[in-house]
Amino acid sequence: MLTGMARPSGRRDEILDAFIRSVAERGYERTNFGDIASELGMSKGTIVHHFGTKDQLLRELQERYMRQRLDEAQRILAATDQPADRVAALIYAAVFYQAYHRDEAVAFQREILHLRESPALEDARKLRAEYSALVTGVVRDGMADGTFRPGDANLMALMFYGSVQWMWTWYDPTGRVGPEEIAAQQVDLVMGGLLSDQGRFSLAKRDEISALVQRCLAA
Repeated sequence: MLTGMARPSGRRDEILDAFIRSVAERGYERTNFGDIASELGMSKGTIVHHFGTKDQLLRELQERYMRQRLDEAQRILAATDQPADRVAALIYAAVFYQAYHRDEAVAFQREILHLRESPALEDARKLRAEYSALVTGVVRDGMADGTFRPGDANLMALMFYGSVQWMWTWYDPTGRVGPEEIAAQQVDLVMGGLLSDQGRFSLAKRDEISALVQRCLAA
């Protein structure tokens, strides 16, 4: 099983992690410096010293999350070469993050509208666009070599986003259905719309992809 990512020590990182937990639990609007300061046993002035504003904390949350997703996606692509394996691995990674890095995933996804609207989040938008282009490129490669059905690569890539973007609203990683089972079901659903030959992605292949993704996320 994956464990949490190691974080650099220091007050600044403590503050950002506490902010992420609060946004995941209560949302951005209900998160405030007073509660974070009380949790960490510091003054609100210390938070202001490190970050200035709550918007700056949100910016760093969004950028850190997307950089991690891109780094993991690049490791996955380096470890695979078939479009179907790559799409499946990206789905597994997205589901595993919901379970093993829950606060970051929920905090990012529940405040996605800020990413669309805030001028301060331009760099985070660029990172998200880069990730979107990576996924779309994998789908396009699969169409080019006949692995996937012909069609609009951008639209088909949305199947991937749609399958994981709102998981935070319904998936309970402590419930009876584990992340590997959820990921396998998501892969089946997405592959059913993508593969030109649906018999090509077996249960054994899913197990292999799951193990590969866990190695990539733990790197």
